[in-house]
Amino acid sequence: MSEEKSILCYGDSLTWGWIPVEDGSPTQRYPFSSRWTGAMAKELGPGYRVIEEGLSARTTSADDPNDPRLNGSHYLPTALASHLPLDLVIIMLGTNDTKPFFNRTPYDIAYGMAKLVGQVLSSAGGIGTPYPAPKCLVVAPPPLAPIPHAYFEGMFGGGHAKTAELAKQYEAMADFMKIDFLDAGSFITTDGCDGIHFTPQNNCDLGKAIAGKVKEIIGDDASQLHGARVAGTSLS
Repeated sequence: MSEEKSILCYGDSLTWGWIPVEDGSPTQRYPFSSRWTGAMAKELGPGYRVIEEGLSARTTSADDPNDPRLNGSHYLPTALASHLPLDLVIIMLGTNDTKPFFNRTPYDIAYGMAKLVGQVLSSAGGIGTPYPAPKCLVVAPPPLAPIPHAYFEGMFGGGHAKTAELAKQYEAMADFMKIDFLDAGSFITTDGCDGIHFTPQNNCDLGKAIAGKVKEIIGDDASQLHGARVAGTSLS
């Protein structure tokens, strides 16, 4: 009998579950069932364990000048070691990297994502354990929509064009690193009233789409034992 499949979801406010509000903030968090992670878990059904690691404003590998907690590459190795054994790590980041004070091109952002992918693929062992590295799925967030609040708009100035290019750059990076890729913009648009975050329907639709990809990657084959994997390979 195959073991329960463990999936780590690593992301920013889109994974944390930020509820969009017209004033930008303060806000609250969607309940688990209304986040894309919860929708994915429901679609996958029994036999899968979904672990969330979402943090609002998180970047791929850029240092935010106002908050040292937000560099995703600083925390991911710890999160991986903490949650092993893992079958799959899903990373959806990049929107915050488009902020103008980071001065990053879409390729620069994909290069930051590649650093995270490398951390996943080299995470075998953990702390005092022999676990293999999990597989990796990179999800490009959908492009930003018009942002009505002036402060938010300034925070993401120029980000509309950059987010529209992320899927292309992420797909090329994923092909180069031989990992799986999904373009969220092929399934949803950013419909939240702030132009950045998701509605409950966005979350539901994205969760279902990612669940389908997860089944392609780690599947339900009872003969697939947890330890009999080759790190970094793809079954899709």
